Amino acid sequence: QVQLQESGPGLVKPSQTLSLTCTVSGGSITTRNYYWSWIRQPPGMEMEWMGAVDFRGSTYSNPSLKRRTSISRDTDKNQFTLQVRSVTPEDTAVYYCAMKQGTVVGTTPDEYGYWGQGMQVTVSS
Repeated sequence: QVQLQESGPGLVKPSQTLSLTCTVSGGSITTRNYYWSWIRQPPGMEMEWMGAVDFRGSTYSNPSLKRRTSISRDTDKNQFTLQVRSVTPEDTAVYYCAMKQGTVVGTTPDEYGYWGQGMQVTVSS
């Protein structure tokens, strides 16, 4: 059973860079047809797919966030990471890492069957 766990700072100051890591167990991030995503949910709002890295290492981004986000992976550690640059209070959200199996990347949360527990990140001075 694949399990995912988010880690990183729970509080970030405005204009700084937010970095989150997802550690995967019970499966390899290089397994064929696995897509690994970051999804967030701001308070009172819908979930938003942010981007993904796939089993080959190819990355995908939500066009609305592409300018400020980067996703990478470390196959030795079986982890993938999210960076969000120049954060503002509007980036305050619960951040999730998630995985789907298939032949194309998913861009909606309901396509993902495996989820981390989520991590609250607050942007505040």
